[in-house]
Amino acid sequence: MSKEKVDVMVEGGKASAGAAMGQAFGPLGVDMKAILDKINEATAEFKGMKIPVTVIVDTKTKEFELEIGTPPVSELIKKELGLQKGSGKAAIEKVGNLAIEQIIKISKMKQASLLVNNLKGAVKSVIGSCGAMGVLVESKTPVEINGDIDNGIYDKEINEGKTEPSPEKLQKLKAELDNIKTGLEKQVKKLEKEKEEEEEKPVEEAPKEGKDVKEGEKKVEGTKEEKPADKKKEEKKK
Repeated sequence: MSKEKVDVMVEGGKASAGAAMGQAFGPLGVDMKAILDKINEATAEFKGMKIPVTVIVDTKTKEFELEIGTPPVSELIKKELGLQKGSGKAAIEKVGNLAIEQIIKISKMKQASLLVNNLKGAVKSVIGSCGAMGVLVESKTPVEINGDIDNGIYDKEINEGKTEPSPEKLQKLKAELDNIKTGLEKQVKKLEKEKEEEEEKPVEEAPKEGKDVKEGEKKVEGTKEEKPADKKKEEKKK
C-alpha cells in the first residue's frame, strides 16, 4: 500500500482551495473539497490561528486521513491575549501580560512537541517565546519570571496544573500592564528628547594657532620670546 504525506498550514476552520492546495493535492487525484471540509471540521476550535495539518493519502484507493498538529506557541499566546500580532519592538513596547496559569495552559498543549523533560521545562520554554513578542508574564520579563520559577515560587501552580486565572487576577495584570506601558513611553520620550538636544548642540571649533597671543602683541615666527631675566642682562651690559 503506497501512501503520500502532504503537510499544510491552514487557518483554523478556514482552509480553502487555492494555488498552494491545488499544487499539493492535484497530482494525487483526490477529492480536494472533501479534504478541506474535513480539515475545517477538525480545526474549527482553533479559529483565528495557524494550524499545521498532515494529510495522509492512499494513492491507490484515494482515501485519506488527517493528523492535526497544535498551533505554534506564538499563535496560542496571541489567542490567550486576543492579539493579531506581537510587538515589533519587544524591548520597549509591551503588548500583553499573561498569568502563570495561562502559560501553564499553553505549555500543556505544546509539551509533547517541545524538547523538555517536564511541565516546568515547557513553561520556561513558552515564557521564552513571550519575550520575543513583547509579552510579560505576571508583569515580569522572561528573565525575571524564569528566575522566580527556578526559585520555586510557582511550584504549586505548575504541580497542580492550574490553567485558569481568576477574573480579578486578569484585571490586576491588565492594570499593571497599562502602568508599565506608560512608564516605558515616558522613558522613550525622554531618550528622544535628550538625543534631539545633543544633535542641536553647536560643534565647538578647535582653537586656532596663536590665539593665546594678547591683543596688540605680535609674535614673529622663528624668534624666541624674551624672558625677563634676559632683558635685565642686556640693560647691565649697556
